[in-house]
Amino acid sequence: MTGPAAEPPVSAHPGAAGRPAGLTDPVRLAGRTAPSRVVFGPHETNLARRRAVSERHVAYYERRAAGGAGLIVTETASVHASDWPYERAPLAGDCAPGWAATAAACHAHGALVVAGLGHAGSQGSSAYSQSALWAPSRVPDVASRELPMELEQPEIRQLRAAFAGSAGRAVAADLDGVELDAGPYSLLRQFLSGLTNHREDRYGTDRTLLLREVVTAVRAEIGTDHILGLRLSCDELAPWAGITPDHAAGIAAALAPHLDYLTVVRGSAMNTAAYRPDLHTGPGFGTALARTVREAVAGAARVVLQGSVVDPAQAQQALDSGAACLVEMTRAQIAEPRLVALWRAGNGARIRPCVLCNQRCQVRDSRNPVVSCVAEPRSGHETQDLAAEGHDSTARDVLVVGGGPAGLEAARVLAGRGHRVELAERRADLGGALRTAAATGARIRLVRLTDWLEAEVRRLGVTVRTGTEVTPEELAAVRTSGRAVLLATGSVPGPRAYTSEAGSMVVDAAELLAGWPASADRLGDGPVLVHDPVGDPVGVGVAEALAALGRTTSLVTQDQVAGTQLSLTGDLADANRRLQQAGTTVHKRSVLRRVTPGTALIEHVLTGERSEVPCTAVVHCGHRLPDETLPGAPRAGDCVAPRTVYEAMLEGRRAALALATADATPYGGASGRVPAHPPMAGAAR
Repeated sequence: MTGPAAEPPVSAHPGAAGRPAGLTDPVRLAGRTAPSRVVFGPHETNLARRRAVSERHVAYYERRAAGGAGLIVTETASVHASDWPYERAPLAGDCAPGWAATAAACHAHGALVVAGLGHAGSQGSSAYSQSALWAPSRVPDVASRELPMELEQPEIRQLRAAFAGSAGRAVAADLDGVELDAGPYSLLRQFLSGLTNHREDRYGTDRTLLLREVVTAVRAEIGTDHILGLRLSCDELAPWAGITPDHAAGIAAALAPHLDYLTVVRGSAMNTAAYRPDLHTGPGFGTALARTVREAVAGAARVVLQGSVVDPAQAQQALDSGAACLVEMTRAQIAEPRLVALWRAGNGARIRPCVLCNQRCQVRDSRNPVVSCVAEPRSGHETQDLAAEGHDSTARDVLVVGGGPAGLEAARVLAGRGHRVELAERRADLGGALRTAAATGARIRLVRLTDWLEAEVRRLGVTVRTGTEVTPEELAAVRTSGRAVLLATGSVPGPRAYTSEAGSMVVDAAELLAGWPASADRLGDGPVLVHDPVGDPVGVGVAEALAALGRTTSLVTQDQVAGTQLSLTGDLADANRRLQQAGTTVHKRSVLRRVTPGTALIEHVLTGERSEVPCTAVVHCGHRLPDETLPGAPRAGDCVAPRTVYEAMLEGRRAALALATADATPYGGASGRVPAHPPMAGAAR
């Protein structure tokens, strides 16, 4: 195999004038220059048109290129028709036109673009392909439990040819190269791992053989003047049989001379959530692993750090320490497409934070949601939603009532477009339900978004009045004066499907968290029952917080597991593990029927069996209702229907844009509710 020129040794690793490489410094890959050392990595988007890269993909990637990303890796495309891991998974054979359009759009901003290429193997889905899943051995997938077929020589030859042919199509489409996927969701990793490769032929006695053959075939196809990268799972977190860091270091050292870069990741089919975990895992968790691999490859290929790096300062620290040569900041750039440009300009404080919640950027589920972000809801919708940025020809006077995420985002957008905005909030602080949700444990990270929103509205000159309750009479006077009004007043406690007797204590979760941790004293000294009929992060978070204070805590849920909706963010298994380790008793498949002083009566939903749970207080984590104290429209966020921060941010922005672009009345008609998509610029209303 022939390979690229080696990178400078770790000790050299120079930037301009011999200083350590800066995050915004250019970097050479296969004779090509990336304008920064920030990578926008491959991830599921559900933006495909059938199985082809779509115009929505192009706009999505171009926005990150315009924001300064150095290297963009497109969504991993299946190299062979046997692989159809999710409904809108790109197929390399259908991607050439979209790849070409992406290359043209991103090259205009200086970014390099490589195609992600892979095969999910036994982690795919036969529901779409209607054929047997491919695998090194007949080992059922731990998630789907489906038994795959074991590849024979004809299929292995097809696979090698498919990788090479797909790579050839990518560079023919003017992409700068390809990245091969041997990460957590890949057939190439399955061949490397003792967890899934039980073969007795040469592909089992030498588990690296297939990957080496694929690398050789792809390099021969694209030559040394195009980039060849590899995403390699370097720790399957299963040391009894899986790939370990020591094992991976040997694989990396052997392959590095034939690669231009190597992205170090972790995880396998047994723990895919470890790949891009949520906020319960600290940022930069992959730094030590990347350093281990970089030392092993000894400069033969550039090493890319991956692992929840969302802060440019942390990314720069990784470069300074020699842990990596480039840093993947995928979720950070979903949240803030201008991340590199803002950092380069010295405006780091203006970078919209990624809070690592995974609520809208993890889209590999049966609903086929489009990739987006709670902090930047236009992500993934670049061709459909209006940009928040801009300047309107006529400035309006606007009163925004409510300083939660919907109100803050509306005020930010309006002020940024040149309008005169006043924001009134009844509480002493801003942030509303989002600040409340951030009161406990790892969810404290959510405060970063509320703090950023507050800093932005103040920077833009919004008049902020906290501790101010706007009455219906005051609101009527404001409207009579000709000022526009936008209501984002949040929610109130909802109904309870159980009774509570005199002398019993039931506390709403929002009320408890608003005063946390001092408010915990209100619950008395005895055990506490958390009632969680929703299954979102609130119930689990409250139970964890109480247990952390040393309180005897139990949780009741009608579901088979606690926090069932956490499966969407990858935290479901870990959340239940944390509850168990904290000693929290979980009453599954049960509903709360009655609360009396000292006890709660619960009923099993299948058997109808009733039992009493000792408790001095119940924390209610149920659904809430819109606050409709103030009449009129337009309205946005929880005062329309209480949901998540994503809907609040999205509707706050859309309501602001509707006000900003309307001649007299906002979009949404008499109801004042913001439509799903405000008209595009120039479109008929």
